[in-house]
Amino acid sequence: MVDYSTEKDKQRYEFLDGKIVMMASPNVFHNIISGNINEIFRQYLKGKKCMPFGDGTDIFFKEKKDVVIPDFFIVCNRDIIRYNGIFGAPDLIVEVLSLRTKKNDVGYKKNLYERYGVKEYWIVNPEDYTIEVYLLKDGRYELDNVYTKYSEKELECLNEKEISEIQTEFKTSLYDDLIIKVDDVFYNPLEEKI
Repeated sequence: MVDYSTEKDKQRYEFLDGKIVMMASPNVFHNIISGNINEIFRQYLKGKKCMPFGDGTDIFFKEKKDVVIPDFFIVCNRDIIRYNGIFGAPDLIVEVLSLRTKKNDVGYKKNLYERYGVKEYWIVNPEDYTIEVYLLKDGRYELDNVYTKYSEKELECLNEKEISEIQTEFKTSLYDDLIIKVDDVFYNPLEEKI
């Protein structure tokens, strides 16, 4: 039985540019969003070549100088999968923002993923219910789109034309036949209780 009686035992960390960066345990909504994304892709990828990975698997870049633990990612090149982690660039990485990790997720890690050729990168913000999708083009990330889940109050402030232009679903660049609903990413069965 593991004893979690000290803070040290609970700590998770990444190596960013050779420096240890402590990670806080994610909150419940963060975990729900990560789980939703994992479920969407796990169902779709069942029996296919590419593999989905949820939070907890290390990705090693450049001789362990950079070791990250994204909230979710997909690997299609099974040759980079080892027992103790992924050694190389996944095809898609998703980071769900939290207060302690936000700066690295939108800064250093975004640049790292771009540099090592991660084809698609999502930054999911639980506070404003947005999904920023970046696609790698000519070695640089370009913002493809920002998808938002709007509240009823926000929708009341929009006119019919604005409402009709809201994109409530989208596709990843990896798969033409997978439709991702923004509401499914942010689905929270505890919404009324939290």
